[in-house]
Amino acid sequence: MSRVSISGFTFIRNGVMLGFPFVESIRSLLPLVDEFVVAVGRSEDDTLERVRAIGDPKIRIIETVWNDKMGDRGFVYAQQKMIAQYACTGDWAFYLEGDECVHEAELAAIRASVERHHGNPAVEALVFDYLHFYGTPQYVSVSPGWYRRECRLIRNTIRSYAPDGQYWLVTSSHKRPRNPHAALAQAHIYHYGWVRKAEQMQAKLDQVAKYWAGSQVMQIDYADFDPQAVTPFQGTHPAAMARWIATQAEQEIVFNPDYRLTRKERKYRLSMKLEKLTGLDFSRKHFKLVA
Repeated sequence: MSRVSISGFTFIRNGVMLGFPFVESIRSLLPLVDEFVVAVGRSEDDTLERVRAIGDPKIRIIETVWNDKMGDRGFVYAQQKMIAQYACTGDWAFYLEGDECVHEAELAAIRASVERHHGNPAVEALVFDYLHFYGTPQYVSVSPGWYRRECRLIRNTIRSYAPDGQYWLVTSSHKRPRNPHAALAQAHIYHYGWVRKAEQMQAKLDQVAKYWAGSQVMQIDYADFDPQAVTPFQGTHPAAMARWIATQAEQEIVFNPDYRLTRKERKYRLSMKLEKLTGLDFSRKHFKLVA
């Protein structure tokens, strides 16, 4: 039987200005994939040059121009995501956002999961456990307000599309779209979006608001947060992230003792208590586990 091929893909624009560890993200996945497609939007910084400078022959760059008038529920992110995915040629397509990484210790497990499920057409995607770092790389989210699992590997031979940058929907026989049928990848995605320098995080939030109609621009202050929603991180970070963590991430956080919880944070606290009592997971899911 021929080896199952995997394409990696992502999209990025103004990655340097907005503090994305996009080079580290790409490098972390390169050993696993047969190709890596990067849709690079026309930027105001040297994002394109930095992707080119990685210098790996697996990388294929598609230069794009974002439609800044497309301010409807993140659809411009979906558009850019799909430009990259539709250019992938592998049996499976692995999507990483510009602030996400995989750990070198789990690459073999990811490959094994793909090989194990490739012959079962009922499995359309693989779901990863998420580590959402918050404030500094020393804290990780435990709140159900942050999705704990998400699809990041999908069969590239099925009809799928992205309604925004985060997840996929699958259509079959021209029926209504549904969540992908998935299996657990037995591996993690390391998400560093909420530990970048605060001024870069604010610039990123300002950008996101332009593409989500009706959204208010959140003013970032990492200290104004529910301390019960995070826990100290006990593991190791991907080697690809070492320099970025040391030079580009926030290093210290002291949670504001006078901070008043939002209505959502109070709801999530209650959800966490119910989770401990029931063993259920109340976080949002964009997939259906079938294996």
